[in-house]
Amino acid sequence: MLLTVLGFSMVTCFMYLIMTKRLTALVALIVVPIVFALIGGFYAGLGTMMLDGIKTLAPTGVMLTFSILYFGIMIDAGLFDSLVRCILKIVKGDPLKVLVGTTILTMLVSLDGDSSTTYMIVVAAFLPLYQRLGMSVLGLTCVVNIANGIMNISPWGGPTARAAAALHVDAMDIFLPMVPSMLLGCACLLFIAILLGRRERARLGVIAVDDFHNGSIALGNGSHEECDRNRRPHMFWPNLLLTATMIGVLMAGIVPIQVLFMVCFAIAVMINYPHLEQQKERISAHAGNVLAVTSVIFAAGIFTGILSGTGMVDAMAKGLLAVIPDAFGPYLAVFTALVSIPFTFFMSNDAFYFGILPVIAQTAATYGISHLEIARASVVGQPVHLLSPLVPSLYLLVALAKVDLGDHQRFALKWALLVSMAMLVGGVMFGAFPLYHSAS
Repeated sequence: MLLTVLGFSMVTCFMYLIMTKRLTALVALIVVPIVFALIGGFYAGLGTMMLDGIKTLAPTGVMLTFSILYFGIMIDAGLFDSLVRCILKIVKGDPLKVLVGTTILTMLVSLDGDSSTTYMIVVAAFLPLYQRLGMSVLGLTCVVNIANGIMNISPWGGPTARAAAALHVDAMDIFLPMVPSMLLGCACLLFIAILLGRRERARLGVIAVDDFHNGSIALGNGSHEECDRNRRPHMFWPNLLLTATMIGVLMAGIVPIQVLFMVCFAIAVMINYPHLEQQKERISAHAGNVLAVTSVIFAAGIFTGILSGTGMVDAMAKGLLAVIPDAFGPYLAVFTALVSIPFTFFMSNDAFYFGILPVIAQTAATYGISHLEIARASVVGQPVHLLSPLVPSLYLLVALAKVDLGDHQRFALKWALLVSMAMLVGGVMFGAFPLYHSAS
């Protein structure tokens, strides 16, 4: 009983501190578990618990470090520039094509796993076109926000990495079975884009506009001059081949994902920026993004290490199990998917994945539902999560698009819910997680 109370108190304290912005997630993940472990009398072996947790999450930290660096180099070198220009040329003045093009571009650019970069690229590319055509910019922010939420489930994206870290499972084992569910979510969003596009086409008609010249758009870090200086247009085909090969190897599971990103990053930075000073400059430009993500992952090692090492997570699971009716237990995977929608909206990903998810997973294991199935179900709410006011990148999106946050949330929330429900149905339909699973 003492461990149960201590564990839930620790999780509650952690969530309170980061949701009220008393502490950053990085600091709270380190300080809160240590304080509660000391309160519980776990002086001996505390360092070993923390180190074990950090060691467990080390592969995830390596993967995130080099995936951010790799995609950062690709954006700097201009891999996505031609894609942006091509889409802008195709959509021209048809509002329906513009919205579908916005959705497709966001899905592709979101593969880098960084919401902020995605928003900067897509809004910079499409906002002038929306304004010239007189289209509602809320349609732009809606499809961009939701598309990024779907694609953010990639192994190097935040929620999947957090779920993998919290439950000590492999990110690729979470991601691959969720691909059909993600595709269903993408199809649902494309339907929404077509619906919104038809409304705009009926209101505005098809307007003749000149093809956009996208040369003035700075897709990357820094000013337009800095972005132009870092461009490597002659390396487009080698970069595309390298990225396509990397994704193919990743999907086939031939090489561990951490090693794959390390090797591909080394190749990418050498062929695009052969001089030592250039390489240092590019790595430094992305160091802030790397540190912001990986530092939280390693700090989470302390949190999960103490939670497991002290036995708190087992005690919390038993406590939760005691209040869940037996008839409800076999549905815990779907329950996890459903609660991930409001929970990740009203609290941060850190609070949900490191505070709530381990308890649900431990309880679900009693009914034969694996940690992997719970982890997959937990990412279903991500299209709604990115609409949360707790997500910093949301403020960047509305600032770039010059729309009101409340207007954007009111417009997009119902569509985000629809996409999340489509992904839930896809997850059950394609076997990523079960609708019902008995302990026997």
